[in-house]
Amino acid sequence: MKIAVLGTGLAGRTLAAALHDAGHEVAVGTRDPAATRARTAPDANGTAGFGTWAEAHPDIELLALPDAGRYGEVLLNVTSGDGSLEAVAGAAPAPGTVLVDVSNPLDFSGGFPPVLSVVNTDSVAEQLQRAHPQVRVVKTLNTVNAAVMVDPGSLPGEHHVFVAGEDAEAKALVTGLLGDLGWPAASVLDLGGIRAARATEMYLPLWLALMGVTGSATFNIKVVTP
Repeated sequence: MKIAVLGTGLAGRTLAAALHDAGHEVAVGTRDPAATRARTAPDANGTAGFGTWAEAHPDIELLALPDAGRYGEVLLNVTSGDGSLEAVAGAAPAPGTVLVDVSNPLDFSGGFPPVLSVVNTDSVAEQLQRAHPQVRVVKTLNTVNAAVMVDPGSLPGEHHVFVAGEDAEAKALVTGLLGDLGWPAASVLDLGGIRAARATEMYLPLWLALMGVTGSATFNIKVVTP
């Protein structure tokens, strides 16, 4: 399958590499490929610049957003929540395209911890679905960090990831992609329609609190029922 990942940060790179390793044809989309490729210095967190990463992954193309939109049978939005509408609009996905939304509406303007810029009555995923009504938006993977996204087996025992969206076929396709990343089908919980994305996005304040308590970003939750 041809997959275009929108977003050049750590999560986007991690997903792009893992999906490529799983046998998919993968490209990464960005507004300015030349400027993106020129970034080689590590960022404030010590993450290598994209250009350095790209040299280590020569089989993953770097494309301008419109080209990425034409390339991908499936698009992954792994941009920041406040940049998601612009990025997806730039990619201009064709009708019927499955758009996997991994973003979160985190607002760091007041420092850390961030607050949610979209909350309660809306979600980034719903905004994307309204802006692109002919595209099949599926929300997933936004409740775990990049390491757990692509290696759920790194955590002991069963734990869960969520999907939400209006199209059952699209959710089944995304569940298959999650399987390619190592998520057993039994660990994928379908929350129903795209409105449920509000719940997974609003989980982020609890996720941040758990990170503070555990001292690690590499964790997940398990839903336990009788």
